[in-house]
Amino acid sequence: MTKFKEYSDRRSDASNAKAALLEKFKSATAAPDLAVKLAARAEVARARDARRAAREAEKLEQLQIAAAEAAAVVEEDVRRQAAEAAAIEASQSAQARRIALVLSDEAARKTARDLRYAKRKAAQLVA
Repeated sequence: MTKFKEYSDRRSDASNAKAALLEKFKSATAAPDLAVKLAARAEVARARDARRAAREAEKLEQLQIAAAEAAAVVEEDVRRQAAEAAAIEASQSAQARRIALVLSDEAARKTARDLRYAKRKAAQLVA
């Protein structure tokens, strides 16, 4: 059979535990190497923050490089499209000049033919 503790026993045990925790805290804050430990922790925290800042700076630099590369690609694409449009425009202009030249040659030949026909008719009417 198990023995149950009385209320007063439990209360005194809790009070003793609190007292032990308080004594442990007091002895920890009075320890001679506490300042050294706190300084070491602060140094570790500073180093950690410095590494984090370096990583963030590197990420920012990588993002800037990627943005610059993307802008260069877009600029090159725009330049290429402009060159293609200029080439198409030049081709269309050359084709339009060729068509105009063919039409003017055709008109000149028709005019010459009509002139010969008119001369022949005039010669037939005179004779």
